[in-house]
Amino acid sequence: MDFMVRLDQILDSWKAVRADVAQAVLDMPAGELSFRPTPDLMTYGELARHILNAGRGLAGLLLDGEDNLAAPGARDRMKKYFLPLADDVSPADFARELNRSVETDCAALAGRPPEFFAEMMTRFDGQRITRMEMLLFTKEHELTHRSQMFTYLRLKGVVPPTTRRKMAAK
Repeated sequence: MDFMVRLDQILDSWKAVRADVAQAVLDMPAGELSFRPTPDLMTYGELARHILNAGRGLAGLLLDGEDNLAAPGARDRMKKYFLPLADDVSPADFARELNRSVETDCAALAGRPPEFFAEMMTRFDGQRITRMEMLLFTKEHELTHRSQMFTYLRLKGVVPPTTRRKMAAK
């Protein structure tokens, strides 16, 4: 059974997820981007940087027409899309770049024809999927790490942006 998935909805949803990530960067108490709940986990800032770079890298590879992410060197090819943010970037500049980059990538993706998203490609794990499914995977990956960031915020006594919106709507 085939289902219709609307590109504009996916892109708008990705931008909303990213806006929450950017707000979460701003919400972390001052000087706490290096917070790490346990030694084996990424810091809060590393999570945010991973979201930024993975989103940029995966969107860049998609836009370039890369069709085999399981091929040797694919992860290294992603790095050309990473943004060179300083280690001591301010939360405001970090948040601004998170939002700017997803807007840029979504605008470029929105300009691709429907046939582009129907083309098959190979994901990192060897699974064959459409480009649209890869875009969904990219957003799902970001949602996973956004959830981690929200947990870190809770550990610092901060209510995440999505919960604040729900509370304000009541």
